[in-house]
Amino acid sequence: MKTQIELAREGVITPQMAAVAADEHVSPDYVRQMVAEGKIVIPWNHNRKPKAVGIGKGLRTKVNASIGTSSDIIDYDAEVRKARAAREAGADTLMELSVGGDLDRVRREVIAAVDLPVGNVPLYQAFCEAARKYGNPNRLDPEMLFDLIERQCEDGMAFMAVHCGINLYTIERLKRQGYRYGGLVSKGGVSMVAWMMANGRENPLYEQFDRVTAILRKYDTVLSLGNGLRAGAIHDSSDRAQIQELLINCELAELGREMGCQMLVEGPGHVPLDEVEGNIQLQKRMSGGAPYYMLGPISTDVAPGFDHITAAIGAAQSSRYGADLICYITPAEHLALPNEEDVRQGVKAARIAAYIGDMNKYPEKGRERDKEMSKARRDLDWQKQFELALFPEDARAIRASRTPEDEATCTMCGDFCASRGAGKLFAGDLRGDKL
Repeated sequence: MKTQIELAREGVITPQMAAVAADEHVSPDYVRQMVAEGKIVIPWNHNRKPKAVGIGKGLRTKVNASIGTSSDIIDYDAEVRKARAAREAGADTLMELSVGGDLDRVRREVIAAVDLPVGNVPLYQAFCEAARKYGNPNRLDPEMLFDLIERQCEDGMAFMAVHCGINLYTIERLKRQGYRYGGLVSKGGVSMVAWMMANGRENPLYEQFDRVTAILRKYDTVLSLGNGLRAGAIHDSSDRAQIQELLINCELAELGREMGCQMLVEGPGHVPLDEVEGNIQLQKRMSGGAPYYMLGPISTDVAPGFDHITAAIGAAQSSRYGADLICYITPAEHLALPNEEDVRQGVKAARIAAYIGDMNKYPEKGRERDKEMSKARRDLDWQKQFELALFPEDARAIRASRTPEDEATCTMCGDFCASRGAGKLFAGDLRGDKL
């Protein structure tokens, strides 16, 4: 079966492309053309057929939520609840990143629980299984890794973060710069680096990239080029190791498209705001406009417990400058495995950030909702305000918890409501679309 990118190049508008076009209010042929050029991807899988979600140029910035067990907390029902909570809060995609318990079981239960495109990181299960089988993850057989990638694709993974860009050269860059302030923070990245150093061998995912691509192409699973050397600290941002991996991933994105596989590029982790625009420009230029999947990005290191906010600040900037998919961060980041409420808060913070970024990325079409909200607030039209809110139930709950004496106002101002007073003064001066 052909992939979305192969069909797009043949001039075919697939049902998935048509669905994305309808959802985004763009023409189907625009989506087809961008898919053909590799500037839009549609995470998919012939075996599962999830909801069609477009990621890339000219489309709304999407939000991913990541869930999964740890070695300390293994609760399959909780992961299913978290998956559903992410879907209800408005996540566009989901990543299942378990490293504890029966990994086939939790993956399959999460996939069955939601209609979202679900992704994963195959290195997690590969090294877990090698550790269980041999007592040493560094004894992982590359053939076992490729077999696992195929098995996970068969289960219906719509996209897969594969750490192809780490090679012996990038490790050498890491050593020569004196390592890092914040170390390495990617579980998959660290595991692959350890395997390479222990075995004195090249990364098989880089060495046999054509084989990786062939497996994912078979299922039309999007290959998301994993960011294993991303910065885990502001002072490590844009160092030689990170940029070297980005360079390799951008080259691989071009090769993968030529092979008929849909390609995403991941990056960059912790990033100060003054480097966000440059990072995105670099990725877009080097990859030929491949969609960029931003992990975070966390904009300061000193706010544990509130990293959904530090990431939202970075995500808004990222969306503004052209990022296409944002991976949420929860309040539990750096502290604990997220629970259901952490997932909800993380998705909502990332959605707000993506919305703010899109307002500036697409100013010609992205600000009408805000104008209508302003008018509803001016006119004390509470029902309209709730209809326009990103999270209407949250807004209703707050207002209901502190009911004003005069229902036209709120308890912030009460009798001293500025909107009501000014509205009486200038009601006769409204004209045009301010009415």
